[in-house]
Amino acid sequence: MLVKTYGAAVQGIDAIKITIEAVSAPGSTFNMVGLADTAVKESYQRIQAAVEQSGRNFPRHRMVVNLSPADVKKEGAAYDLPIALAILATSGRIQVPDLDSYMIMGELSLDGSVLPIRGVLPMAILARKLGFKGMIVPKANATEAAVVNNLKVYGAASLRQVIDFLEGSTAIDPTVVDTRAEFAADCDCFEYDFAEVKGQEQVKRAFEVACAGGHNILLVGPPGSGKSMMAKRLPSILPPLSLSEALETTKIHSVAGKLARDSRLMTRRPFRSPHHTISPVALVGGGTNPMPGEISLAHNGILFMDEFPEFPRTVLEVLRQPLEDHHISIARAKYAIEYPASFMLVASMNPCPCGYYNHPTKACECPPGAVRKYLNRISGPLLDRIDLQVEIQPVAFDDMASGAPGESSAEIRRRVIAARSIQQQRFASEPGVHCNAQMNTRLLHKYAPLSDRCLEILRQTMTRFDMSARAYDRILKVARTVADLDASPEILPEHMQEAVSYRNLDRSSWGAASAAPLPF
Repeated sequence: MLVKTYGAAVQGIDAIKITIEAVSAPGSTFNMVGLADTAVKESYQRIQAAVEQSGRNFPRHRMVVNLSPADVKKEGAAYDLPIALAILATSGRIQVPDLDSYMIMGELSLDGSVLPIRGVLPMAILARKLGFKGMIVPKANATEAAVVNNLKVYGAASLRQVIDFLEGSTAIDPTVVDTRAEFAADCDCFEYDFAEVKGQEQVKRAFEVACAGGHNILLVGPPGSGKSMMAKRLPSILPPLSLSEALETTKIHSVAGKLARDSRLMTRRPFRSPHHTISPVALVGGGTNPMPGEISLAHNGILFMDEFPEFPRTVLEVLRQPLEDHHISIARAKYAIEYPASFMLVASMNPCPCGYYNHPTKACECPPGAVRKYLNRISGPLLDRIDLQVEIQPVAFDDMASGAPGESSAEIRRRVIAARSIQQQRFASEPGVHCNAQMNTRLLHKYAPLSDRCLEILRQTMTRFDMSARAYDRILKVARTVADLDASPEILPEHMQEAVSYRNLDRSSWGAASAAPLPF
């Protein structure tokens, strides 16, 4: 007797259907085929113990289990539950005529309990797309799968409960999640607020510009000046996630196994802060069992890299391609995967090894040339891809002692959302472009034309500080964003001047004994 059950395998951040076929015959051997890894092949022992602990007799026939398609590698213990049901059904131990109407996934413990798995959300999206009657998943994953509308999701705690449900002797209520209501209720709650930040108005303004246009930003300042503290407050001024962005972000975290039990749709933009000892594979993704890296976990959010020059050069250089293309393609001998990686890079660094170059009260103790050598740990091509480069000074005592709160995140966020709204209307006919930072050269010519006065400011700046062609494009993008914050249809000279002021590290004199002033 041939029985089929259905599950799914995750490839990248999407799922593909896996058919589990089981057939029994006289004999006593068990064979599993279909490019299964060790964890899948070990399922026989787990299934046998779980079936017996659930009060059922495990069949002693010759059994062949095939996982199709055979050219897709099956990994992990998530196939335990559908394999167990297929074995029981093909041997006549259970009678379930509509077994193939459900997509079923779950890991089995030896006592028969169903353990949580990763990647449930993309599997649920596939189940709805393929028109399955419902989906049976571990109880801990039920709310995650129930984010997908128009799909009945049944959360099961044990193999016995699943068998009783399929045979009709026990009912399991479908898990229901009001996705839109929960999304709307939780998208404006933040732990940190810019109202708690004293002083640093110039840096707050730079953050506002960066968030309004989706620009990458680098902060350079001495220890204790508030770089990390302010970076942690950036999510509170970013525009809220759209429903489609939230779904895509949640899929990535589901595949990576980063969602907590009973988690629902992610409603806040991710904020990832890897340590500087991270490896290139952990940053971009991949590995023996392919997993999203930190840049993909930061998709639609922020990747914060503190102590930027302390990251290995090999780690920093792998950022260059995803910063331009907003996705990462990983090709290995056994697989080729593409992960989304549209993130906002926020980096911070000390200006020199001792940390006090350009400090207003403390003298720099670094030897000659150390400042430039320290900056050179970041390659020019990578530095070019960072739109805003801002020097930050220590907070003055009067600002720290002031009891007056600063401008709240909610107020800054309103201006950011208004500027993003202008950009969404501007790029409505440009697929894949949602903010100014994503403009290419063609779009810059179309949407960021310059007056003669603005061109003159830009020409003087580029000439005096020997800036690259990529820096030219970055300045235009930032100027367009500054104009959007002012709701100005044209880029005015004051907008261009502000954009130029955010390219501190591009100046050829930065790190020398004295820095050249701006040409205006």
